[in-house]
Parts: sequence; structure tokens; C-alpha cells
Amino acid sequence: MSPSINELTTGQEIGSRAIEVTRTDLVKYAGASGDFNPIHWNEAFATGVELPGVIAHGMFTMGSAVQLVTDWAGDPAAVVDFQTRFTKPVLVTDTTGTQDPGATIEVTGTIGKIDADAGTARVDLAVVSAGQKVLMKAQAVVKLS
Repeated sequence: MSPSINELTTGQEIGSRAIEVTRTDLVKYAGASGDFNPIHWNEAFATGVELPGVIAHGMFTMGSAVQLVTDWAGDPAAVVDFQTRFTKPVLVTDTTGTQDPGATIEVTGTIGKIDADAGTARVDLAVVSAGQKVLMKAQAVVKLS
């Protein structure tokens, strides 16, 4: 059941989650998206272009973050707008042969603005990995009843 706009208040937290990311996740995403840029799977290439190592796809990070909102809203179609600025890459270390994630993305959502006339709420997302904000101004507008 989706939340009611009348039950929301500005500043209210909608939830949080930690998303564990492995290099296998990046390879799967590359196959699904068609983005096979080697900076997302090849350590030697990534460091050769002066990155600190393999980094997650920006759209993978963005899509993982907005999942918090779609789950809260109860319907992915309720998200009518989503925008962000990419500020830092998500470094995904090689953990082959272990159960450890190569990175963790922490996402927290807060109601930033309510437009009762339009029936929408803006959800502001705080998206952090390794102690650094990786997305800035991550905002989803959700149409609610």
C-alpha cells in the first residue's frame, strides 16, 4: 500500500538501506545495460586511466539509490521525476573468492517538499559510499494519492 500524501511531513525519513556491490554485480549490469567500458570491470585499465580502481557505473549507483523510493511508494511508476549530480565514483574492490562486498552504498530518504495540490512529494536522498557523498541533489518526485 502506498503512503498517503496527507500522512507525510517535511523532514520525515522514509527509510534507509545499505546496498552491497561486487564486481560480479557490475559485470551483470554491464550485460543488462550494454555499457562494457573497462573502467567498470578491468583493474589494470581503470588504474591506467588514473582512476583509483574499478568503479561502479553511475547509472547503476543512481538506480540502486532510487530503489529505496520505489519500494516505499509501492509502485515504480509513482516516481515521476528523478535527478541527481554525480560527485564521486563508487570504488568497487576485488573480493573474488570471499563473501565480502567490494563496496557498500548507503542510502537514506527524507521528505524534502510536499505539494498537496499536485499530489506529489519530493524525496531527498543521501547517498554515501566509503564515507563520501557519491550523489548530490539526488531527488525523486513521487505522485501519491
